[in-house]
Amino acid sequence: MDITSFYFLCFYAVVLILYYLVPGRLQWLVLVTASAVYYLLSGNSVLIIYPLVAVTLTWGLLQVLKKLPQEAVRRRRAVMLTELAVLLGILIALKYTKFISGGNLVAPLGLSFYTFILVGYFLDCYNGIAQIQTNFLKVALYGMYFPLMISGPIVQLRDDGAQFFEKHPLSYKNLTAGMQRMLWGFFKELVISQRLGLVVDTIYSDDTNFQGPYIWLGTVCFAFQLYTNFSGCMDIVLGISETFGLHLPENFDVPFLARNISEYWRRWHITLGVWMREHVFYPLLRSQFFMKQGKRFRKRFGKKTGKQLNTWLAMLILWTAVGLWHGGDLKYVIGSGVLHWFYIVFGEATLPFWVFLFGKKMHINMEGRFANAVRVIRTFFLVNIGFVFFRADSSFQALRMLREGFHFGGSGIISQGGIFDLGLDWIQWGVTLVSLVILISVSVTQYRGELRAEAKGEEYSRHSIRDSIAGRKLPVRWLIWFALLFYVILLGQYGPGYSAAEFIYQGF
Repeated sequence: MDITSFYFLCFYAVVLILYYLVPGRLQWLVLVTASAVYYLLSGNSVLIIYPLVAVTLTWGLLQVLKKLPQEAVRRRRAVMLTELAVLLGILIALKYTKFISGGNLVAPLGLSFYTFILVGYFLDCYNGIAQIQTNFLKVALYGMYFPLMISGPIVQLRDDGAQFFEKHPLSYKNLTAGMQRMLWGFFKELVISQRLGLVVDTIYSDDTNFQGPYIWLGTVCFAFQLYTNFSGCMDIVLGISETFGLHLPENFDVPFLARNISEYWRRWHITLGVWMREHVFYPLLRSQFFMKQGKRFRKRFGKKTGKQLNTWLAMLILWTAVGLWHGGDLKYVIGSGVLHWFYIVFGEATLPFWVFLFGKKMHINMEGRFANAVRVIRTFFLVNIGFVFFRADSSFQALRMLREGFHFGGSGIISQGGIFDLGLDWIQWGVTLVSLVILISVSVTQYRGELRAEAKGEEYSRHSIRDSIAGRKLPVRWLIWFALLFYVILLGQYGPGYSAAEFIYQGF
């Protein structure tokens, strides 16, 4: 049941009404029930067994962990390793069997997301920074909350878990703000992402006939298709949760305006980055192997260089894990993993040279607008190289397309009308470009507000644009939101005979 479908909206409406009809202390039970029903209606109801197994195991091991004293280090560690082995083992078996042995097991909806949520929660309890839940149904809600089953975000329950069980009275502000956020998500997904998907599919399915500029056009279109698809899903998920009175963490923060790869990953799939740092990167650096290796590096190369080399080695494992999270195919390991590790390491290693060349020799203001604009363009280009691997059918196709991208045979893409052979006519291209202008304008406004707040040492609200609209007079704000609503209704890709594509990250 796709969350952009009419059936899902009906399902959501029923859940929302029941949520506010029952007493506040029972609201979380409505969400548990709705989550189970959503899974049963998702197309293959048998697959609910997997999240139930994960929830049951996590809850059971948490009860064992709670009874063990802190002094029982070995037994506590054995319990923790059992949790990791089983949940991550199921994840590997279901997600990577095809890559490892050629098999093809059907993976349940939201497999990676609920696995990481439950594992993260268990590790936080193990480390004493989260409270152990004794109620099985409450743990079930942690692991099966239905909006998160689509594409996350990966919630840190130590920070956001308690609100699921609080009373949430009916609030006009939460309802309107949540539905506005949902509408913005529908705009991204139905108006932009679906149209760009036609262009991407046309080019990537026949790349030998679409070379040169076509390759880069298809890749840039894919970048915005993926962004509007994934962030649009997040807008819908966060909007739904907001109507329930739940405030989940943001997952995107204008990533295509990042000035370097590290900043890009602080803005793209934010919750995955946080999870990987806390549960993979930092534990690696604290492990015996890396502590000893760090001493060897510092002794041989000096304190500063040795520390840097040790960090880079841990980062290689981290980025390999990020790539594997996206999928077992080599293209994911390269395009979403080690390629970005290389970018970061190369950038850090050569930074003194670039500062010397551009700053001291060429007297360029390294913090000026021009330098930052160049950084943004450079970062976007590097990210798009990774997207070629992400979208291609294989790493071999990706390498071929990168080579083809430097052929100049497609120079007539505009002048000769080749752009209209990519699945969109001039009207559809016009709708797409106008919609992208709206999206980019909002993103730039948000980014500038963020920079101004940063310069003043203030905290920036990512809802500032929505809050600004809310501060206007009633006719004006109604005009804005109803204009967007009718824009989506009239120009969105949906309806009879139309089959909405799944959210791209739904399978990860």
